[in-house]
Amino acid sequence: MKIAKSTIILLVFVLMLSIFVANVADLISVDSHLPDETLRDNNGWWTRPKYYDIGNSYDHLIWFLQISDLHISIFKDPSRISELKEFCNVTVDSINPAVVLASGDLTDAKNEDEMGSKQILKEWQYYKYVIDETNIKERTLWLDVRGNHDNFNVVSLESKNNYYSNYSIQGKKHPRSYMYNVNVGSETYSFIAIDACLKPGPRRPFNFVGILDQQEIDKIQQLVNQSKESNADYAIVFGHYPTSCILSQSDTNIRNILGRYRKSMVYLCGHYHMLGGMVPNMYTLQKAGFLELELADWKDNRLYRLAAVDHGQFSFIDLKHNDWPVALITNPKNMLFMMPQKENSKSIITSTHVRILAFSTVSLKTVEIQLDHEVWQKCDHIKGPLYVLPWNSTKYREGIHQITVRVIDKEDREKVVSHYFSLDGSWLSSRILPKLVLMFNVVHIFQFLFAITLVLSVVPLCLLRLLHIYYKNRQLHRPRLRIKFFHSWLRKLWILSTIDKAFYGLVLYALYLTVGPWTVGEIIEDHIGVIFVWGIFIGNRYLPGAFTYAYGYFQLCCFHLPLMLILAHRVDRRLQEAENPARLPMSKFRLIWQYMLTWLLILIQSIMTYFLYLEYGIIAILLCPLRTGSIIVAALLCYYVNTMPLSCLRSAASVWSPHGAINNNNAI
Repeated sequence: MKIAKSTIILLVFVLMLSIFVANVADLISVDSHLPDETLRDNNGWWTRPKYYDIGNSYDHLIWFLQISDLHISIFKDPSRISELKEFCNVTVDSINPAVVLASGDLTDAKNEDEMGSKQILKEWQYYKYVIDETNIKERTLWLDVRGNHDNFNVVSLESKNNYYSNYSIQGKKHPRSYMYNVNVGSETYSFIAIDACLKPGPRRPFNFVGILDQQEIDKIQQLVNQSKESNADYAIVFGHYPTSCILSQSDTNIRNILGRYRKSMVYLCGHYHMLGGMVPNMYTLQKAGFLELELADWKDNRLYRLAAVDHGQFSFIDLKHNDWPVALITNPKNMLFMMPQKENSKSIITSTHVRILAFSTVSLKTVEIQLDHEVWQKCDHIKGPLYVLPWNSTKYREGIHQITVRVIDKEDREKVVSHYFSLDGSWLSSRILPKLVLMFNVVHIFQFLFAITLVLSVVPLCLLRLLHIYYKNRQLHRPRLRIKFFHSWLRKLWILSTIDKAFYGLVLYALYLTVGPWTVGEIIEDHIGVIFVWGIFIGNRYLPGAFTYAYGYFQLCCFHLPLMLILAHRVDRRLQEAENPARLPMSKFRLIWQYMLTWLLILIQSIMTYFLYLEYGIIAILLCPLRTGSIIVAALLCYYVNTMPLSCLRSAASVWSPHGAINNNNAI
């Protein structure tokens, strides 16, 4: 029985797709029922997380706030500053957190044109003004850490442009990663800040992915050891970059460190800005056992996070600024964020009270709870923001249930919050897209995309040129595709592959982007650097390639591949014109239309070259094979395929012309 080639190709494709999907599923899957006793840390076998009797006690409770991606700017949206001041005065006063975490991108550091970047002193002065004017340091512990925007154009920690060291709260004492222990009641909580900013810090756009070198990894491990020595009950780790966006130049990484430290419950971060709003609620449970929670930005969305550790259970809610009242259910906790490796679920199962934290700018009128679809019940106020309601947990020990809280304050503002909970280990799967973003290594994604577009740029032309040689040697019949569209483009690309100068120009330029320098310029002000796809050299420092792969992907995808298709279409048209010469000269409109896509492509690339000038200066475009060089290559190739003698098409005509050759009367 004969099997068609298309069937074999389809089967291979399905097999490869299945393997890929299986690998992705394995990467993002987390066994929520993994027994605690199978887990171990550096000291051997782990013990089960601490058990608590959860009742109506005010003990064993801490709550704190997180704010991220402030992007204070002197050019854009002054309300970021005024509302930050309001946050420090009103929100912090009303919630009275033990700690406020400011997880990076404190300033915007972008020029008015939004392309160039540098540290702007006035933006840091505004940040310090808000801190000083609101007297926030006297009312709470404010822990700030740098983000990539706070590191644009900063060659070293000692640089005059490193305003973080003088205008932030923690910068002078803690230039990079640090830790604070906070004692609340009988328990100690370690707050560990992770600074993964590049050393040195280039100007944008090649300052997106964070890096932890061996020195910083050792520092973080030292902070973890200090937390252990202080007998901390829990550790809250925060930083700007998600773990998927941090490269490690060590044999370990931040996920491994946090996973091995059994007291670390959660990693809080920012940076992704919900991927432009496409991926809200970016939360996941990492395989190492801790929660990773990305917080949407203050910059555009004015969001902040309220989090609490209540009797060993971590809970949180993301809130809109000035949206009152506020409610956080701490027991029973949301089943989507259970951490079997970090929390003892028996504490919830045997608990005697439902527990709520409720806040407002004015006193509260009522706090009520509804379990499933039962009647609303009024909670008792214990102290501060804590409200409780006695419950019989045995009624809810099977299946999935819903808890809803309704809070009404004295101004009759109402807030309703609900989530699902489970006491028997039942599990609801969370959304897959946030998992992919937070669990995949973003650099591997960039590398994969670059590799795929590189293959598409090189392999089809090389393969078709090889097939052409086989055909000429009578070792192969001309392939014929049933679908007219695909057959048409097979012909176009085949013809292009037979034209030596066009073939070598396209293939060698694409390969050059993988090995040669892209540009030379002031990657940091007054510091010349060289950019390759695989890394950046600035002085005697080397930064491994990260966002460069994404940049290369867009270059190949948005310029090189379209150029290849335009040239393929044009050489095909020239062969058709040679086979069937036009009796009348081409009109001006047709002539303009014929070159429209070429000029549009070169225009777009010229705009991108101008952006590069705004980012890195005039030298960067004068010595730039990536942008300026691509314009020259495109112009030369387009000119060549439109002016080359028809004799260059004879080899292709022997395959694709109905007569097997170009009529000599039409040859130039």
